[in-house]
Amino acid sequence: MSTVQCTFSFEFFPPKSDEAAGKLRAAWARLAQVRPHFFSVTYGAGGSTREGTVNTVLEMHASGLPVAPHISCIGSNEQSIRQLLHAYQQAGIRRLVALRGDLPSGMAAGSRRFRYASDLVAFVRAETDRWFHIEVAAYPEVHPQSRTAAEDLTNFVLKMRAGADSAITQYFFNPEAYLRFVQDARRAGIREPIVPGVMPITNFLQLARFSDACGAEIPRWMRRRLEGFGDDRESIRAFGLDVVASLCERLLAEGAPGLHFYTMNLAEPTLAIWSRLGLPPAA
Repeated sequence: MSTVQCTFSFEFFPPKSDEAAGKLRAAWARLAQVRPHFFSVTYGAGGSTREGTVNTVLEMHASGLPVAPHISCIGSNEQSIRQLLHAYQQAGIRRLVALRGDLPSGMAAGSRRFRYASDLVAFVRAETDRWFHIEVAAYPEVHPQSRTAAEDLTNFVLKMRAGADSAITQYFFNPEAYLRFVQDARRAGIREPIVPGVMPITNFLQLARFSDACGAEIPRWMRRRLEGFGDDRESIRAFGLDVVASLCERLLAEGAPGLHFYTMNLAEPTLAIWSRLGLPPAA
């Protein structure tokens, strides 16, 4: 298993309190020890965490960490996105995760210029040329709002052709879904890296809620095993470590160009997988 050319990254969400901010700082300090290629910071529905995202990104960047802010276009207009891009350029940030995003209930849709992530990618390229390395999202098990897998693949191809440099997938537990998606993308002419997203398993109820919302399938055998542990969190973590580490091993063996960990702002679950895989510092 060669990881020389692989890209490894960790995702956070902006903290909502001073206490959560302190815990996040401790988590990124721990995770920084394995020198990932970058950390990403999410952007809430309709830009609801915009200030928190920007503050977290700038603090991490000032600390010398490679960071990639998420930026979404739903609920935004050209001026607000242009200002955000300019602020990140001024800070010297060189990577973005460009998403369509979700619209909170009751919020106006914003500019009709930005209906899809491909519109945002094209705008970023037009405004900033090649300044940013642009990541986009991919959905091996199909975006929950897509009518068909073919439609979802078409939308993915549009994002890549609009100027994206690479993609990060939604998390999944079925490696065949990822391998099939990559194969279909290659047949459609996409050659850029498609990095699989990885979700450590520590809390079954939380995982089930997230998975139902985002369309990530928990295989029946996994769900039944996790249900059977009840409130035994130690057994859940041990089982989750075995399952997710095995998934990562398979993905890397099959040629995945890296791994993107959804950390849930916790260091230890991701580091446990990292250790199990025997990965060296990434950068």
